[in-house]
Amino acid sequence: MKKTEKALLFGLILSILVGSFSAFASDCSAIRESVLRLHILANSDSDEDQALKLKVRDRILEETGDLFENASDLENAESSAANSLELVRSIAEDEVRKQGYDYPVRAELCNMFFETRQYDDITMPAGRYDAVRITIGEAKGHNWWCVLYPPMCIPAAQPKQELGDVLTEDGMEVVTSKPKYEVRFACVELFERIKETLFH
Repeated sequence: MKKTEKALLFGLILSILVGSFSAFASDCSAIRESVLRLHILANSDSDEDQALKLKVRDRILEETGDLFENASDLENAESSAANSLELVRSIAEDEVRKQGYDYPVRAELCNMFFETRQYDDITMPAGRYDAVRITIGEAKGHNWWCVLYPPMCIPAAQPKQELGDVLTEDGMEVVTSKPKYEVRFACVELFERIKETLFH
């Protein structure tokens, strides 16, 4: 094969890969704009603080699950979250006190960066998502997260079916994919990290 032909073939392959990645990145962007996440950050990585984080998680999910079960769309879910922040904070703080700690607790609705994460059989691509963020004490420990809308945090929810209500068919293919998309997930995460560094 001549150099010119090799160059043309390489260019064709590159354009196909770039086009494929561009479509994948666009699907990832649509996913980020369709869900509301819950993010709980522990005081530290000590066994006690990590156990406390999970106690707070269980209590919040138990007492606020119905806030998001009937949300008609993301805007409705975020409005419900914004109106319930003090309730969520007080529930978390009460559980912290109940477990014998005096850590301060904050609850906020924010837009924050997440790495690529797996939740059961769902993969959420890296990037900035709207989230209800709970911070306990110094908030220097590992976090726990899930998706509040659609309601994947609730044990009775069926993740694929619920996500299928708000994501396109292409979006569902992204979040339910495994090995064949791992490279593209890594590329999206790298791209989103660069954006995060430059613009946030």
